[in-house]
Amino acid sequence: MKMIDKIIKLINVKSIVTIVLTSVFSYLSIIGSISTEQFLMIFTTVIAFYFGTQHEKKGDE
Repeated sequence: MKMIDKIIKLINVKSIVTIVLTSVFSYLSIIGSISTEQFLMIFTTVIAFYFGTQHEKKGDE
């Protein structure tokens, strides 16, 4: 698979949402708006959903 194809697959809605949410919650955690525990819970949920849907998508192919 070419590098361009990998980049195109990376840039999809789920990837963008995951990256944005990770960035926002990281920022909120750094400035102290949310606790570390809240950040870890939210981050774990988002990452688990992302990788779960990726795994399911590969299983369907």
